[in-house]
Amino acid sequence: MALYLCTVYGSTGIEEWLRDRVAAAGKRLDMGKSCIRFKRLDDLPLHVIGEAIARVPVATYVAKYEAVLEQVRASRRPR
Repeated sequence: MALYLCTVYGSTGIEEWLRDRVAAAGKRLDMGKSCIRFKRLDDLPLHVIGEAIARVPVATYVAKYEAVLEQVRASRRPR
């Protein structure tokens, strides 16, 4: 199974925080860019996952997402 934490992707600060907190919880982290792979729910420190999600307010995430979309749109506009 995999859990995708898109707020972690591209944010080295949150990624480092997540890695440290998972290690402190005594769990092994199998992580790609934004996905955390696991076999059983017990493999995840759910309190850390909840904290990771809560670290980025929805408005902040949406603003960042819209900024990236605008960059993509701008790069596709005819010159």
